[in-house]
Amino acid sequence: MARTPAPGTRERILTTASRLFYAHGVRAIGMNRIIAEAGTGKNLLYQHFTTKDDLVADYLTRVRERRSDAIRRALDAAGDDPRARLVALVAEIGDLVTRTGSRGCTFRNYLVEFPDDGTAGDAPAAVARGHLADVRAVVERLVGELGADDPDRLTGELCLITDGLFMQAAHRDAADVRRGADAAVALTRRLVGA
Repeated sequence: MARTPAPGTRERILTTASRLFYAHGVRAIGMNRIIAEAGTGKNLLYQHFTTKDDLVADYLTRVRERRSDAIRRALDAAGDDPRARLVALVAEIGDLVTRTGSRGCTFRNYLVEFPDDGTAGDAPAAVARGHLADVRAVVERLVGELGADDPDRLTGELCLITDGLFMQAAHRDAADVRRGADAAVALTRRLVGA
């Protein structure tokens, strides 16, 4: 007879998997390690997550919700001026990548690990690409509100800044990342005329 999951089992599994996936990469972490570290049985894990892809999609969805909330809070705190909102977006990402243990962007990391994903039904890649598209849409909208002479170019430049912030977090030391984050905010201010 199957065990009834204890309350909080699904959350414990997802929290454990999230920590491991971010720290080591999705490909490097097997279900047995998640089972061992979450302190759950194999059957319980598979009651909640039928496949590893299901678990990964839920992990990415959780991060997407948290990132969307953080971005929304940063934009709201910046007020209505699109210049200030763009600077706030870059500053929020700068703060994120300077946190201890940052390995860069969860979504970009996933897509680098699984570059061929994107086939129909690939839920993890769809979540990752969806978040990145959402952030780009925010940048495009705010750049549109600026009335920039070349909005496509400015959007591209700002996206390169955010990409760079995430990339350096994956391989540079903390002091370099902090300097890079400060430089990214200063560059954004110059680009948008803030």
